Amino acid sequence: MRVKASEKLNSPECDETVIHLALAPASGDRLPSFVPGQIARIGLPGLKEPQPGYFAIASEPENNGVFEFVIKQRPGIAHLLSTLESGATVEVEGPIGHGFELTPFAGCDLYLIGVGTGVAPLRSVWRHLIPHRERYGKVSIYCGFLTPCHRLLTDELESLAAHDIQVSVSVTSSSGSWDGPIGYVQDELKRDAPPGENAVACLAGMNTMVDACRETLHNLGFDDSHILLNY
Repeated sequence: MRVKASEKLNSPECDETVIHLALAPASGDRLPSFVPGQIARIGLPGLKEPQPGYFAIASEPENNGVFEFVIKQRPGIAHLLSTLESGATVEVEGPIGHGFELTPFAGCDLYLIGVGTGVAPLRSVWRHLIPHRERYGKVSIYCGFLTPCHRLLTDELESLAAHDIQVSVSVTSSSGSWDGPIGYVQDELKRDAPPGENAVACLAGMNTMVDACRETLHNLGFDDSHILLNY
């Protein structure tokens, strides 16, 4: 595959770099369909080190012309991928993993919960939901970031209200003009207390966050079979 586009997602004053990377088939063929939340293994041709890495596909399965990713620049393959220019060649294996298979949960309320670049697999889900919104009940997204300048996909998240999708964005710490929730996503879940009956939650992010949210969801009546991970 080849790099179709690469752009920085987070604020210029942020102390880290997160990019939106779009990859298209070099041959022009259509990409395989996939389950929202699945991942892909990405490396560079002829390069053994650093080894390829695993990244969640952030685009909707209905888009057969491009795979999109949200990649934090960190040592290793992620750093190299974040510096690629349009036209560069990459090797992609996938989609792999079980993703968030929502077909059995038609009619349920959906809660998408993630932190940091964990919004990547959730983006795949919400973009898939938009043309199929009538299949589900209430849809709510809980996103958590370190500070306001670490937020990602802000404009897109704000636009989801037009599709009857509620969004809560919280930050761990803040100063200045931020007037949103401060704390962890599990704190917002506790505050809103969504009922677990006829509901399913999709979790994406660090293990500590996933464990904390799972405990909160259990306390709200969510069964383990209705708490989904994408890997």
